[in-house]
Amino acid sequence: MEQVFSELTFWHWLALGLILFGIEMMSGTFDLLMVSIAAWLTAAFTYFAPDSLSGWQGQMIVFGMAATVLVILGRTVLSGIRKTSPEHPTLNRRMASLVGQRGLAMGDFISGTGQVRIGDTVWRAEAVEGELVRTGDTVVVEGAKMTTAIVRCVMS
Repeated sequence: MEQVFSELTFWHWLALGLILFGIEMMSGTFDLLMVSIAAWLTAAFTYFAPDSLSGWQGQMIVFGMAATVLVILGRTVLSGIRKTSPEHPTLNRRMASLVGQRGLAMGDFISGTGQVRIGDTVWRAEAVEGELVRTGDTVVVEGAKMTTAIVRCVMS
């Protein structure tokens, strides 16, 4: 077994880093990313360190220490990278993006339902309970149910 380890070169570490990185891209665990970086650091150590230091024992020590430190660092200091937060929380949720926008009632609301123009689109709308909406009233969208905007009259 010692003979296998004694023949390790920086190419082996680069290949190991690439393999681990490829597995990371498929799994998304983030831990393998840190281990692949440790393999690349070991490759750099193997390439630049003098032969007396970069024997297989030195390579294993560098790899083990680098992997341990990077995984711990990734789990603690860099843990915020793992959390996904949408850049656009209303992307693909068009009705949610209407909340807070002003519109114009296109006609009198009958039984609390009618139509409003918001931007260049006419939407089905329901008035907030107790609201009386007439043609031309300015409304603000307070919520949404499926494809229906929930609106309230505002003073112009």
